[in-house]
Amino acid sequence: MLKEILNKLFWHPNYKDNIDNFEIVIIHRGGKDNKKVIPLSEVKIKGNYLYLIYEDTYIPLHRILEIRNKKTGEILYKKLGF
Repeated sequence: MLKEILNKLFWHPNYKDNIDNFEIVIIHRGGKDNKKVIPLSEVKIKGNYLYLIYEDTYIPLHRILEIRNKKTGEILYKKLGF
């Protein structure tokens, strides 16, 4: 499900032109509440959708807690248990 949502955001014409509206929340040890918010516009998919790259840092997909539209507050993905 997560890969499908990311694929839709990056490649679907209705979303890719508005990628600045979206952000991801990741597990980030040492960050406030061990979380970090990253604008989706600063993320690239590398390889076979196994990792996201942000500031030359590989982020495994299992660290993504949430994907949301920062303008509307709509949550597109939320990891169970968080």
